[in-house]
Amino acid sequence: MAEQKANKSNKKRNRAIMRSAILSLLVIAIGYTIYNSVTAEDVEVLKAGDKAPDFALLDMEGNSHKLSDYEGEGVFLNFWGTWCAPCVKEMPAMDRQFQEYEDQGVNVLAVNIAQSDFEVQSFVDRFGLSFPVAIDKSKSVMTAYNIRPLPTTVLVNPEGEIQRIVTGEMTEEDIKGFMEEIRPQ
Repeated sequence: MAEQKANKSNKKRNRAIMRSAILSLLVIAIGYTIYNSVTAEDVEVLKAGDKAPDFALLDMEGNSHKLSDYEGEGVFLNFWGTWCAPCVKEMPAMDRQFQEYEDQGVNVLAVNIAQSDFEVQSFVDRFGLSFPVAIDKSKSVMTAYNIRPLPTTVLVNPEGEIQRIVTGEMTEEDIKGFMEEIRPQ
């Protein structure tokens, strides 16, 4: 009998401890969420007509690409990842259209989001890409452009302004039309 009372008492104590632990975790999670909301940086959402934020990234060959260096030319700024199926599908079409528009003042800069040099270089080699590919290792460019889904393409006109922001997969016909949009006149 005394043993049964002790078991019941232990069970009650264990339940109370478990409930207290769960309650503590909930309070911590709620506090963290509130803290994050209050202290989060305000990232301005970019739209057509805005000045494109300048940045400098190194491509896979070690060449620096600064957006402001392309002023007077169109820039097809594509944010992507090797794991992103739509990104993989549109890359060959982007490369074909780049080869068509490169001599007309349209540049492609593909910005990979924080993957390893090995992963990105393997991808570039597999598809034989001829346009510059850079890695945004710190995600600073992704943050400056407020990039959420991949792929996202930001079309920058020759004046350095955002012409259009395209989210999701593009067809080759879409890509051609977008390059035509940012081609210097």
